[in-house]
Amino acid sequence: MAAPIEAPEAFSNAVAGLRAAVPRGEILLEEIPAPQRLAPFGFALSATVLRAGDEVASGRLILLHDPAGHDSWRGDLRLVTLVTAELDADMAGDPLLPAVAWTWLTDGLDAHHAEYTAIGGTITQTASTRFGELAGPVPTADLEIRASWTPTSDDLGAHLHGWCAMLASTAGLPPPGVTSLHDRQRAGAS
Repeated sequence: MAAPIEAPEAFSNAVAGLRAAVPRGEILLEEIPAPQRLAPFGFALSATVLRAGDEVASGRLILLHDPAGHDSWRGDLRLVTLVTAELDADMAGDPLLPAVAWTWLTDGLDAHHAEYTAIGGTITQTASTRFGELAGPVPTADLEIRASWTPTSDDLGAHLHGWCAMLASTAGLPPPGVTSLHDRQRAGAS
């Protein structure tokens, strides 16, 4: 059996930066196994976003490292994400939602000074209505953000904070330090 390959310093430093970053309290992070076949080295986090104790969004952030680099990545590190959230039914049909959701990612990264290149992704909004044996709850609507980008700075903590800002926006959380009227009304009713 071959000895495990030691991770390159660039990858170890990137992982350390992701582990050191502390998100806002409503976002719970957990290390999960990284995909094995996408790159020689990988690290992954899952996130659950809570609002008033209810899960309102979830996501994964995967760090890939290929010491040989990739032309399409324009570097040797790549961050890949998938975020999903349930939407209010009235938002599901909003034709501007995909463009707005994309800015949640880019604005989050930019606000935390997370330098990047080769960013790309897709935004999907779906509406589901159940029938027959599956009939039950009212129609549901979901938003899915898939994206990847290449960090161009060594500060991957900034990338994690930018990603968490996007998660918070996707989940409809108010900015840190601000209490939403909805949460204030719920607290007053207790």
